[in-house]
Amino acid sequence: MRKLIVLAAAATALIVAACNTVAGAGQDVQAAGKAVSNAAEDAKH
Repeated sequence: MRKLIVLAAAATALIVAACNTVAGAGQDVQAAGKAVSNAAEDAKH
């Protein structure tokens, strides 16, 4: 039973870490998109 609890805790930690990684990657992509959009607006003027 103890092994099952330790395994569940480790799996939960990995899932939470993966979610944070995906969220961070999404923010990076969003920032890059804004930078491209701003550069395009600057080029128009």
